[in-house]
Amino acid sequence: MVHLKARLISWLENNRELVVALFCLPASFLFTVALQLRAHLRRLVARADQHERAVKEIQARVQEWNKLPSRDRRLLCTSRPNWLSLSTTFFEKHLHHRVPIPLYDILELDEQAMTVRVEPMVTIGDITEYLIPKGYSLAVTIELVDATLGGLAFGTGMSTHSHKAGLYHETITAYEVVLGDGSLVTAAADNEHSDLFKALPWSHGSLGFLVALTLKIVKVKPFIKMKYTPVEGQKEYCNLLRELSGTYEREPKEFPDFLEATIFSENEAVVMSGDYCDGDPTAPVNHSSRWYKPWFYKHVQSFLKKGESVELIPLKDYLLRHNRAIFWVVEDMLSFGNDALFRYLFGWLLPPKPAFLKFTTTPGVRAYTFTKQVFQDIVLPISELERQIEMATQLFDKFPLLVYPCKVIDRGPSSGQLKRPHSKYLVPGTNYAMFNDLGVYGVPGKVKEKKPYSPVTAMRKMEEFTREVGGFSFLYADIFMTREEFEAMFDLSLYERVRRKYGAEGAFPHLYVKVKPEIDVFAIGEENAVQ
Repeated sequence: MVHLKARLISWLENNRELVVALFCLPASFLFTVALQLRAHLRRLVARADQHERAVKEIQARVQEWNKLPSRDRRLLCTSRPNWLSLSTTFFEKHLHHRVPIPLYDILELDEQAMTVRVEPMVTIGDITEYLIPKGYSLAVTIELVDATLGGLAFGTGMSTHSHKAGLYHETITAYEVVLGDGSLVTAAADNEHSDLFKALPWSHGSLGFLVALTLKIVKVKPFIKMKYTPVEGQKEYCNLLRELSGTYEREPKEFPDFLEATIFSENEAVVMSGDYCDGDPTAPVNHSSRWYKPWFYKHVQSFLKKGESVELIPLKDYLLRHNRAIFWVVEDMLSFGNDALFRYLFGWLLPPKPAFLKFTTTPGVRAYTFTKQVFQDIVLPISELERQIEMATQLFDKFPLLVYPCKVIDRGPSSGQLKRPHSKYLVPGTNYAMFNDLGVYGVPGKVKEKKPYSPVTAMRKMEEFTREVGGFSFLYADIFMTREEFEAMFDLSLYERVRRKYGAEGAFPHLYVKVKPEIDVFAIGEENAVQ
């Protein structure tokens, strides 16, 4: 049996592209259609008072749980299947008391207050389809259509507008939460639950059940006028990013609405700066998200040869530009996926649905893939960008790298799980520092070359560097920290007080328990390290 399993894994590894092309893509497409039909049927039977009725049902379930004998009260979590989450981990929900949270609707658009109120299971795809025709967008829009607004609220996220707007949670004005005793509270920055408001971001469902949230929106224009600037020399592209993001001054001469960089090697990058635009007859229009178009990062790479260029991208295409190739992860699944013939004939099947990929992941496959790929977003001071690139190159040897500048605001002591940015990183005359997301996605170079590679060693060194410079890891991805190291990276002082005050202790799992991998990363990582 062991020999057969090893042969099967070896066959799957050697024929991965065949499996993805002939099975995963068609099955993923059918899976997506099934989910869409389910959502359509749910909307057909919706009632005007559905939200209130659903919230009362959630409260009733939690209150019933409280009546159970203490020995029978397992900790609470949602009943949403792990495979529907974009997290790389598989939280052990079967060991917990699961409560359904069937909340999928957009509740209210307030154009005067410039906010939108939504239920937590509304996705980026849903809200984009709803807001853009009305001339609005979320202040921070993540590029993956399947990400839920509630998941981002209790986790986090950023976009290429984050050098202006900050992290995703900075755009939330209110959370509506069912607590461990079944009561419903609304937490806002200026009400009696302001401490809960501060602790909910990065809490990952460890303080209560989110039943609605209110987010800031911004007015938009039909196009993004995008400027592609290829840069040779690491110092040169790092400095350009710092200059355009406002790292050195409060009001730089050029402050684009959108800013990012794709780093193709240690010495080559393309910096992209974009602004809202009504149109420009002198600039070509690129519908970048259409199925037959080159993957966006490949399009970006072409400017290394073409030189600096400007084009218009329709807003929706821009916001979802990385969706088809899941940034560049799909290339490791389908090396021919960007070939013109494949794009025209089968590009509409992309991307493989993350939910389907997780749905078909067995514990054995999870342990295997854990050692063969990296999928990390790490937020670090942009002043240390050169060191970030050097560290990522040494540890993962994986290009491209993604860089999104992001404002991290100093909210004062004990103001949430994010530690205050060090004073040396603050932008002069402000209460914020400019950080950046460093995205490392795909199969490390050493794995491709079948050279010695230990995922545990690599990630622990990266986490050590992150703690050293005052950065933090996105917790949707696997972490390799001990509890003590985790508490050194994050400030849990307010979080622990809020857990006690609002009855989360004994009702919901602790944050560290919620986000740590369900597998023994140290044992599996060393046992399966590429030799």
